[in-house]
Amino acid sequence: MKKIWSFSFYFLYYAAMASFIPFVVLFYQQLGFNGVQIGLLTGVSPLVSLFAGPFLTGVADSTRKHTLIMGAGILGAAVIVFLISLLSNFAAIFALVLIFNAIFSPVASLGDSATMTMLGEERAMYGRVRLGGTIGWGVFAQFAGLLLYRFGLTALFYVFSAVMIVNFFVSTKFSFGDHETRDAGRTGNLTFLTNRRWIVFLLSAFLGGLGSMSVAAYLSPYLTELGANGHQIGFAFTIATLTELPVFFFGDILVRRLKPYGLFLVSLVLIGLRSIFFGIVDSVFLAILVQAIGGMFFPAMWSAGVAYAYENAPDHLKSTAQGVFGAASFGVGSAVGGLICGILLERLGGRGMFMTLGIVILTGLALIEGLKRMFPEKERVNAEI
Repeated sequence: MKKIWSFSFYFLYYAAMASFIPFVVLFYQQLGFNGVQIGLLTGVSPLVSLFAGPFLTGVADSTRKHTLIMGAGILGAAVIVFLISLLSNFAAIFALVLIFNAIFSPVASLGDSATMTMLGEERAMYGRVRLGGTIGWGVFAQFAGLLLYRFGLTALFYVFSAVMIVNFFVSTKFSFGDHETRDAGRTGNLTFLTNRRWIVFLLSAFLGGLGSMSVAAYLSPYLTELGANGHQIGFAFTIATLTELPVFFFGDILVRRLKPYGLFLVSLVLIGLRSIFFGIVDSVFLAILVQAIGGMFFPAMWSAGVAYAYENAPDHLKSTAQGVFGAASFGVGSAVGGLICGILLERLGGRGMFMTLGIVILTGLALIEGLKRMFPEKERVNAEI
């Protein structure tokens, strides 16, 4: 029964996101915002999440108010997105976007933490539960396209709010365990940022976020540069979603066979190679083929990263660990990636951008693994804290 609640949470969470995130820039353009304004609205998100995510997950661990903080983030996000749909003033929307990203940033990490706790000895099954998110995104991405055609952009904001309100009730079924607090708020984030094993892990997570963000945000202009039409671009995103499914479903087998960090490292190498191949191919067909195969890499990285963070965090810092992992990958990684990719795309084109990123990711991983061997750690972080 516990798996049903987690599966439902991920389904609804990513269903709501699929109804909002891919279309928000279109909404800003419809309001007449210029490029600088749109850049500020989209670029501020990972920066706010970078600080707010680890902070609020740390507060949740220190106060044992996980359900309250998670519920407030979900309901607050639903209300804010509804309000944004009614506004046209840049300053007002910018302020709401800041608040949205601050209160919503810990929700996914808290969901991961609760899921891992509730799975208990079946933690390797995380991928099958997280599969709900892939299905939710795939189903609602198509539904959102239909709504956009029939009712316009505003309807998508209403869908986000409605789905998140339903998800609020699902989130109340989560359990976060009864671990001792031990002043997590004061020492939580420093615990991970001062531990060499965690520094190596977070540096690697940053590279994973860099590689994943580049595809999520810049695949469309890259494919357009190769001559793809709108249908082909949509198909490229759809096919990647479909290839995620088997990896999430059989993720428990991969985690057991390769161990969390082994799977994490392999998936990061493959993400780097995917960027290299994007830089090599020169046709839409081959690019979509790379995208189809590459769709398997993110779920492998995320399943392994969540498992590694959970296993190597003290009992009183499980949620904080997920927040720090998320901040390194999709906080710092996304923020830096957004800046670098924009510059590279303008100067080198889509193929040059991906080739450069692939070289950076693979070189970075080689340096990080060298650092890991120079500073060996004990088997478990828990024993050191």
